[in-house]
Amino acid sequence: MAEKFLQSKGYKILDRNFVVKFMRGPQRAEIDIIARKGDLVVFFEVKTQADSSRFMVQPEQKVNFQKRAKIIQAAQIWLTQHHVPLNSRWQVDVITVQFSPTSSKAKVQHFQNI
Repeated sequence: MAEKFLQSKGYKILDRNFVVKFMRGPQRAEIDIIARKGDLVVFFEVKTQADSSRFMVQPEQKVNFQKRAKIIQAAQIWLTQHHVPLNSRWQVDVITVQFSPTSSKAKVQHFQNI
């Protein structure tokens, strides 16, 4: 659903589920979707949640400082592996998908440059 949303907004999907295992400890990072729009490369974290009105924390709030730091490290590795200069335009965004258990509808939101 997130990919279709992004494609409808003009993004070209470059990669999915990019995983990096860091040298120290069992830590790893995953980038859900990597896409390009124009000259901008965007690294997307996708968060899903059923009916947000029942929860105190919105899905986009689950992307805390530590999670963002891991995504940024993984993004830099992806850029290096794909020979994209680190001084190129890139950012980290969040896509949230909120499902309603009582209907078949879903709400997709895009939070840019978190």
